Amino acid sequence: MTEPNQPLAGRVVIVTGASSGVGAAATRALIAAGARVVAVARSGERLGSLQVPDDASLLRESADVRAREDMERVAQLAVDRFGACDAIVCNAGVGEYADFLDMTPETVTEIVETNLLGTVWSIRAVLPHMLAAGGGDIVVVSSVVAVMDSAGEAVYAATKAGQKTLAACLDLELRSRGVRLSTVLPGGVKTEFAIGRGRTPDMPDFATMLEPEDVAAVILTILSQPRHVRTTVWGLSHLEED
Repeated sequence: MTEPNQPLAGRVVIVTGASSGVGAAATRALIAAGARVVAVARSGERLGSLQVPDDASLLRESADVRAREDMERVAQLAVDRFGACDAIVCNAGVGEYADFLDMTPETVTEIVETNLLGTVWSIRAVLPHMLAAGGGDIVVVSSVVAVMDSAGEAVYAATKAGQKTLAACLDLELRSRGVRLSTVLPGGVKTEFAIGRGRTPDMPDFATMLEPEDVAAVILTILSQPRHVRTTVWGLSHLEED
């Protein structure tokens, strides 16, 4: 039985985009808190180098959130390996900082399919397991641009707003069945995200960005709440970010 001061002990959580950045930080923090994690990313090689506090509590799985069959396989693996699928952190995402007409059609498709459709397939894959078990948690890592307009991020921002709306609608649909939906809206985060796609490692903006661990802490707090508590939207940013 889970102790009151260890609300995540033994829980099974899928984390997408887990090979770096927020996903890697969330994976490490969840395992440190006693959870068992299925870490998902497209790069099996990068997943292999992911360092966690307890390797026995981690299942590394190479999968593409854009592929419905991949995510259904991941959800079933969680059940087969750990006996449950208690929560998912939908974190996988890509972006590019560029003028709208300068983006290639391939890039536009990649962003829409990864960020929005990938979230849809991830949620659809885990929901049957959660509903059969009587409940679960779905945390969608979106972005502050879901609610704050930004030039040079039109397609990315549209997908992030779509994630927020998807989660909000599903929360209304599913909370009576024990499934909680939460959306996290971080400001800038110091990760590899969009490096070479409008970001550079020496950008001055990095000085006023969040650490991945800051976002991971929010995710853990949401997942640790008593079942009678629900968080719909949680925004956070660096104290000095404009």
